[in-house]
Amino acid sequence: MTHKKPILHFSPQEKKDLIISWLTLSLAFAVVINPVFFNINNLFFSLPIALLAVGTGFVFHELAHREAAKYFGFHSEFRAWYPGLLIALGLAIATMGNFLFAAPGATYFFGENVSRKQNGVISIAGPATNIMLGIILLILATLAIDKAIQTIFVYAGMINFWFALFNMLPIFPLDGAKVLAWKPSIWIIVTLIALVLVFMPGILFSSFGLAI
Repeated sequence: MTHKKPILHFSPQEKKDLIISWLTLSLAFAVVINPVFFNINNLFFSLPIALLAVGTGFVFHELAHREAAKYFGFHSEFRAWYPGLLIALGLAIATMGNFLFAAPGATYFFGENVSRKQNGVISIAGPATNIMLGIILLILATLAIDKAIQTIFVYAGMINFWFALFNMLPIFPLDGAKVLAWKPSIWIIVTLIALVLVFMPGILFSSFGLAI
């Protein structure tokens, strides 16, 4: 089946929910990256990283789910969970960046007779996108002349890898539970890749000539 609407089509509500979720989560992540958030010097360092990391790691993750669902002919849109966004920001500030619980919302799709394979493919699209984006951001880091910009790309890339690993946990309603139910072999491969990228990033750093 083909898309019924252009890939960049957003309903007014979806556009609003994505922007608010992106900005709110970015503030929460900025606190985690640098707990003394309200210091203006720290803000200039942590906020660009958070905006890039959340913009790629969260927004593109959800859009990947949405477009995969549309590929199968399902209506799909992102909806923010505003209490979850407030909790994420509030906890990050209250704990000075030591704890972040992020439940910003989800991409919902609606269709009849959704197969286990379709559900699995839609679910794996998000973490797979995070892994690809993380690698792209590290490649961009190697091309950056300015050290600060390079650091921003590296941090954003690593956060994408964390997004992938977290979402591959086999706990419902996370993506990993649906992928595991569809095809355990794919769940194992993607989870192992995410584990290596998160806990042994030196493999990629040495490949790209990065010394961070």
